[in-house]
Amino acid sequence: MEGEIHNFIVVWTIVLASLCYSHTIAKFIPKGKSRFVAIFPIICLFFILPLYLISINLGCTTSFFIAWLANFKILLFVFGKGPLSSTPSLPLSTFIPLACLPIKFQKNSTSDNVETTKKATNSTFNFVTKIALLAILIRVYNYKDNLHPKIILFCYCLHIYFMLEIILIMVSATVRRVSRVELEPPFNEPYLASSLQDFWGKRWNLMVTNILRPTVYDPIHSMVADRISRKWAPLPAVIATFFVSGLMHELIFYYNGRLKPNGEVMMFFLIHGVALSLEIVIKKIFNGKFLVPRIISGPLALCFIIFTSFWLFFPPFLRGNTELKACTEFIAFLEFIRYGKLINPTSITCPLL
Repeated sequence: MEGEIHNFIVVWTIVLASLCYSHTIAKFIPKGKSRFVAIFPIICLFFILPLYLISINLGCTTSFFIAWLANFKILLFVFGKGPLSSTPSLPLSTFIPLACLPIKFQKNSTSDNVETTKKATNSTFNFVTKIALLAILIRVYNYKDNLHPKIILFCYCLHIYFMLEIILIMVSATVRRVSRVELEPPFNEPYLASSLQDFWGKRWNLMVTNILRPTVYDPIHSMVADRISRKWAPLPAVIATFFVSGLMHELIFYYNGRLKPNGEVMMFFLIHGVALSLEIVIKKIFNGKFLVPRIISGPLALCFIIFTSFWLFFPPFLRGNTELKACTEFIAFLEFIRYGKLINPTSITCPLL
């Protein structure tokens, strides 16, 4: 455990130094091919660094933050686009957290203060509620042997959602307090989605959505718009976006378990890309003349997401006992906070065991 913490500190020291280099080099090299050549080694480095972390909680978070979010933002920055590009250029104190953390600044006027306060209050309530529900889930795992496997998988669905939202909200809250700026929420009540398009485009993990749109969707859409009807140009862009998302998820899963990818996660995202494309086609054909009531379309979309998760998303996730490792590491961390010393995770009994 001590070695993992040491590696974690070294990795993030290299990340910070790399981002300082990227920020500085952009002052001397104009956007385009020259800047790409100068920053390309940093992009390669950010794909390699997560391999030096083997824990789930530290390694998974780091791989998501730097191999995915930071690399995609830096790639946009190379060509003068994305959140890191600004005129005048962003100060280093803003550039670094914006590059490697799942945040997006939201501009608020003075007239929005009341609304912002309401949102902050609701966010705090939701945050506390999700922590309580996560604690209940962990208690449910004590009765794992008496529950149907599908119920356990559904619990894992909730567990991943709660953990993601809790982590992202904590990161956003920390940056908000330090920088004193308002941040956009990482999730928008995905359980209220009315369709697949609504779920993936406006509700689920908005940090990823906001980075995939300018890096994959928009360029592909512009590329094919001149070759096919603009009415149908979103379809190949959607498929390409889900393909890249599947590829990155395969990579993140590899970082976590070091298991050879077998394509299940990629298939999960391609199926959703095709399904969402079909949904777009149907909407365009009927042109709003026939709408499925939200009370029906919403549950159907969520059931489809959950069913395909059970089939393709969770098997590779669980194959390396990821949930058990994450649980024991988390308990070891709590014991460290409580007793002030590191404990070997192998000596801890996890409720999932």
